Amino acid sequence: VQPVESGGVSLQAGGSLRLSCAASSHAYYTGLFRQAPGKGRQRVASIDSAGEKFYEDSVKGRFTVSEDTAKNTLYLQMDSLKPEDTAMYYCAADISWRRLWSLAPSYWGQGTQVTVSS
Repeated sequence: VQPVESGGVSLQAGGSLRLSCAASSHAYYTGLFRQAPGKGRQRVASIDSAGEKFYEDSVKGRFTVSEDTAKNTLYLQMDSLKPEDTAMYYCAADISWRRLWSLAPSYWGQGTQVTVSS
């Protein structure tokens, strides 16, 4: 399983973009995480087995996660972007959602850069 993320760009604060996070198997949960320069990796958004959506506190109300199960793809609509959202965004996958959301997934993507300028 090799998660693949896409959609990272450079843009101005207040803008919007959509990231995609794809896994090659229906058996795996996926989530989006990020890592800013000099900081640790952080959870951003995911959906659990019950369809409940989870977000990191600083993105609630601005980011919206959705999924297309037919395509094994998670989408993150990112609105009202702020400079502090600047980070490398990673897609990750695991057969266990708890392990995924605990920042210990089995598989990580290569990352896609999001840069938000003020």
